[in-house]
Amino acid sequence: MLLSYYSIEFLKGCVQMASAAQRRIKSISYAKYGYMFIAPFFLVYCFFQIWPLIQTFILSFQGNAGDAGQFVGFDNYSIILFGEGEGMGRRAGALQSLFFTSFKNTVILWVGNFIPQILLSLLLAVWFTDSKLHIPGVGFFKVVMYLPNIITAVSVAALFMRFISNSQLSAINTLLLLNGDSAYAFESSAAWSRGIVMFIQTWMWFGNTMIMMMSGIMGINPSLFEAAAIDGATSGQVLRKITLPLLRPMVVYTLITSMIGGLQMFDIPYLYHTARGKINDHLRTVAVFVYEQFRVGEKIHTPDNGIAGAASVILFIITAALGLIVFRMNRDEDEYRKKKERKALVKEYKAQLKMAKNGGLDA
Repeated sequence: MLLSYYSIEFLKGCVQMASAAQRRIKSISYAKYGYMFIAPFFLVYCFFQIWPLIQTFILSFQGNAGDAGQFVGFDNYSIILFGEGEGMGRRAGALQSLFFTSFKNTVILWVGNFIPQILLSLLLAVWFTDSKLHIPGVGFFKVVMYLPNIITAVSVAALFMRFISNSQLSAINTLLLLNGDSAYAFESSAAWSRGIVMFIQTWMWFGNTMIMMMSGIMGINPSLFEAAAIDGATSGQVLRKITLPLLRPMVVYTLITSMIGGLQMFDIPYLYHTARGKINDHLRTVAVFVYEQFRVGEKIHTPDNGIAGAASVILFIITAALGLIVFRMNRDEDEYRKKKERKALVKEYKAQLKMAKNGGLDA
């Protein structure tokens, strides 16, 4: 009897040890392996993005030319924004005018390519996802329309320079000369040069935007479209009442990413010129303006790093501010109000709990 009692207690102990070991096994976290896998990305991001951004902020407070490397406070910002700088003379006013002209060109080029891009992408996305149309070869069209996005900007600029430019060897001017007309200076016209760059940017990016719009439409519950069809809704009504409202998060995301890329536009506007080393004044963007400060510095061996850094920081602040405004305008007010109410209830509950604890201690 005594033996069986100890045997039972021994078995209980084994069972408890086994259950404890099992709990320890279950409590093992594999999160560290996930961090190990994503660590290379964050290391590369910090090295190539965060650190250069910090260095740009530091650079914006340093001097130019002979004062390179010295702390000058907000002098560079004063030069760019107000045209006032110690020892800069007329050059400060010229830099201010050039910066604001560059910013105006940047906004015109971005807005001019984003509006047709989003409209064309949305139209094609609705067509390709409409089950009533049954368009054959949708996969082929998606691949063909996305192809310009993977071609390098240099190749695209060279292609369009051969097609339409000031050169007499360009395709359009060749046709004009064959018809007895004189070659046209497309690059000298603000309307033509900006229109060509807008078209190039739209052609390069509308395929990517179209696929994103398609993914957003395909994520909408199909039962909503079926219910609308049963109720006799037209295609226009479905687009206005169902597709566009539910597609708003994707449109906002596209707007933000396009705005960030558009305000940093550099390659196509910089490369679209026939004359060697002469940048088209109608196409000078803020990114081109920043690059030019280093080019001017190369000629005199004293780069205007401070001006370039200040212009980059100003562009960063403008982009961040516009992004916040877009998010604010497209925020769901009902959801935001409910979130504030939940926070208020939680705060009130914590306050009551604290008062109850204090009352208990006082008692």
